[in-house]
Amino acid sequence: MSKKGMQSVGDLFNKFKLQDKGGYITQEFQDFGYRMAVELDDIERTSLYMRLAKRESRGILERALGFVKDAANAKSKSRLFMWKFAQLKKEKKALEEDKDIQKSQESLWGDIDFKNVKKKKGNNE
Repeated sequence: MSKKGMQSVGDLFNKFKLQDKGGYITQEFQDFGYRMAVELDDIERTSLYMRLAKRESRGILERALGFVKDAANAKSKSRLFMWKFAQLKKEKKALEEDKDIQKSQESLWGDIDFKNVKKKKGNNE
């Protein structure tokens, strides 16, 4: 200890050492995948959840996991998770397709100013 109760940085870090559980988790997505497997009581398929955590949108995965957490009486948490995940993924794809259609229509009709186009009201004009 130094003056006035101050500690060295090394001493501070030694107090907060993490336990080494002997695993090979080195990336954040691996940790998230493992936590999903534990939450879903499906440790046998940990690699599946790690792969999902690496490749898929985190928001969709968290929403599906939250859905499973809210369903207290689920027979199979992992099946319910995969069903909700697939449903959310389809919804996201449909929204992206709608946005693509809107963008293509805007680019197709973007040069025309419809407010200034006069409508014909008959043969009198």
